[in-house]
Formats: sequence, C-alpha cells, structure tokens
Amino acid sequence: MIQIFKNTKFNFLSLQKPAFIISAVIIGIGLISLLLHKGPNLGIDFKGGTIIQVQFEKDIDISSIRNSLSTVNLGNSEIKRFGTSREILIKTDPVKSGERHIAEIIKEVLHRDFTDNPYDIRRIEEVGPKMGSELVKGALLSIIFACLLMGIYVSWRFEFKFAVGAVAALTHDVLVTIGIFSLLNIEFDLKVVASILLIVGYSLNDTIVVYDRIRENMKILRKETHESIINKSINAVLSRTVVTSLTTLLVIVIIFLFGGEVLHNFAFALLIGIITGTYSSIYIASPIVSIWKDRTDIRIRKK
Repeated sequence: MIQIFKNTKFNFLSLQKPAFIISAVIIGIGLISLLLHKGPNLGIDFKGGTIIQVQFEKDIDISSIRNSLSTVNLGNSEIKRFGTSREILIKTDPVKSGERHIAEIIKEVLHRDFTDNPYDIRRIEEVGPKMGSELVKGALLSIIFACLLMGIYVSWRFEFKFAVGAVAALTHDVLVTIGIFSLLNIEFDLKVVASILLIVGYSLNDTIVVYDRIRENMKILRKETHESIINKSINAVLSRTVVTSLTTLLVIVIIFLFGGEVLHNFAFALLIGIITGTYSSIYIASPIVSIWKDRTDIRIRKK
C-alpha cells in the first residue's frame, strides 16, 4: 500500500463539534430546498412522461427545435442537446389517455420543419404516472432498507454503538447528496438512486476499516481514553483511506467529464458520495462511538 501519510498524530475528534455543526447546516439547507421545491426534481423514471432522442444528419440549432415544437402543446417539456451538436433530447409530461401518442406528433412536426436535415429517432421511452409513483416508493424503500440492513450487519460484527454511528454516517451521506441535487435542481432518476446505493456501500466500507482498527486498539490500549484510541485508529488508516478515495475519485471524475449526458448525474452523485463518505467515517461515525463510550462510562461510575 502506498503510504502518503506516515506516523500522523492529527486530533480529529477535537473538530467533532464544528464538524457536526457544518453537517447539520448542510443537511438543513438541503431539507429547506427540498421543501421549497416540493421534493427533488424527479426525472421521467418517477414522474412519468416521454423521452425522445433524435439524431440529425447535420448540426442543428436547438433554438430552431424549440421554435418548431412550440406550436405543439407538450406541457412542461424540456429540449436540450445530448452528446453531440447533432443530437437532441426531448422530455415531455405524461400523455393523457385518449390523445395521440406524443412521439408521433413530434415526428410529424420535425418532418415538416426540417426537410433539409434528415433525422433518425434513436430512442423513445415512456413511463406512465402510476408506474412512476410505484418507482418512487420502491426507490425510497430500497435506500431505507439498505441503511437498516447495513446497521444490522455492523451491530452483529461489532457492537450496537458502532451500528448507531454507521447508520448516522450513511444517513448523513444520503441526505447531503439528495440535498445538493435539490439545491442545484438536478434531475433525480433511477441512475441517481443506483449511485446512492453505491454510496451507502462505499461509505460503510470506509467506516468498517476505521471501526476494525478502533476495536483492535481498544483491546490493546486499555489505559488510554476513548478519544485518544479513536484518534490513533483514524491516523493509522488515514493513508489507506486517502489513497482509496483518491483513486476512486479519479475514475469517477473521468466518467463525469467524458461519460456523456447519460452518466453525468450518476457520476456527479458518486463524486459527492465519495467525498462525504470519507468525511463521515472520520467525523460522524467515529465521534458517535466516542460519545457513546464516554456516556456509558459515566453511567457505570454513577452506579
């Protein structure tokens, strides 16, 4: 293992109160944003609607597409570039029953207004409102159950107090990610849900590495304070944590920059998650174990 840091003696837990305050502020701002926006900016996977990907033979001015389709009632539609200057992505609201298929209407308008620039329909996706609401419930349950099952696993492998710290860290990472997406009004779809589940796994792995060293040092350094033991444990795995996070970040940054529009939000969520996951394993999960241990000792002494 590459050793970036050797024999470090950082007092991480001395910053636990400022770290808790910063995390609470970030989560609070995110929750306020969610309330103001009435939830995250749900993509077609959740709210329903139609996606049509069109590839033209020659470069196309997106404003001309918008002007052309303005003659058709597409509701709250979104028209944007997709990858190259020849590809356009059109997103529309759910189609009401009894109306013509929205894709057919769009194709007719494009065929009428762009006869000099032939096009090809590369993709048509449609999700009904009922299916979308079911996917919302499924996505929420998958995230909640993932966090709870991880907590049960940590409780079985370590102790209950470790599980409390781990679940708090996982919840922190999920809320920060969703909050940032809400603040930036970025579309929240199934790919983002998949990235959040990956964040849960990555964050837990980082936390368990720290917890393993804490448990080991608690058996060896019995005469030292809990704060001292936890600080030494974090310092001991700091190099491993930084190397793992940096190498993972490098891959995700490449996907974010060059993966195209389809993977953009997925990669962005992972970027947030890796940073918050590393942070929370040090400043959320570990301090909670220290606080729990100190309060347990106080209760024992009182008895």
